[in-house]
Amino acid sequence: MHQQTSPESPGGTEVSPDRTQTIVRTEKAADRPPRYLLIACAVLHRECYHCASVSRNIIDVRLCEKALHDVGAPRMSDRLQREIDAAETGGYDAILLAYGLCNHGTVGLHARVPIVAPRAHDCITLLMGSKEKYLEYFNRHPGTYYHSCGWVERSTSAFDNPNSTTTRMGISTYQQYVEKFGEDNAKYLMETLGMMANYDTFAYIDTMVGNFPAYRAEVEKAAAKAGLKFAQVPGSVDLLLRLVNGEWADEDFLVISPGTTSRPTNDARIIGPAPLGAA
Repeated sequence: MHQQTSPESPGGTEVSPDRTQTIVRTEKAADRPPRYLLIACAVLHRECYHCASVSRNIIDVRLCEKALHDVGAPRMSDRLQREIDAAETGGYDAILLAYGLCNHGTVGLHARVPIVAPRAHDCITLLMGSKEKYLEYFNRHPGTYYHSCGWVERSTSAFDNPNSTTTRMGISTYQQYVEKFGEDNAKYLMETLGMMANYDTFAYIDTMVGNFPAYRAEVEKAAAKAGLKFAQVPGSVDLLLRLVNGEWADEDFLVISPGTTSRPTNDARIIGPAPLGAA
């Protein structure tokens, strides 16, 4: 999908879509690469900074804490929208999201510049390099719980976040576990034995950004502690790299034009456009 641009007058003056202002392009400005803001989950911090460093474009990176996933879709969406609104005066050509659908936490976002979002359910697609690779692996190994260097480095418990859905809904059970088993064991029981009941494997995704054998060993040890199998999965930064390079093929990215937002499609596209206010 091509990014929609504003019409230019013969004199080199570009008129904005809302006709409220004009932007005079100098020869130097016209030759510069696009400037993008990449809003990313902190879990992807190493991969995002790597891609920004090798991109031909100008990339600013803004990280949001991993715990944002724990607070529920409305609060997550509100936080991301505030990050987008704060960037509206930054002179960016587009805002890029290093997020998937994330339990609808990215639905309804909008801006006065294009927003580009990967067609992904969650960050596993971003770590594997494509939704097709993720789907293929998921179909062969459905009981897998995924980790990466960023997940290990930024690991937090939902029970440490007073705004998390887990804390707000399950505090009574958690407190009972604390009283009986102690705080550390309570977190382990709630998060591993409870939430992991449908999993048989811990996987460590290696995107080849850096070398972290200690993190791999930590995940392998956690798998053994939980009585689960361990697997190392090859990852890729290809999708993130195409995101920052402006290579937004429609099958992999949704370009959310000004005046529109996104909605879940509940099919292979994952997300699609919607009129603002209708998501």
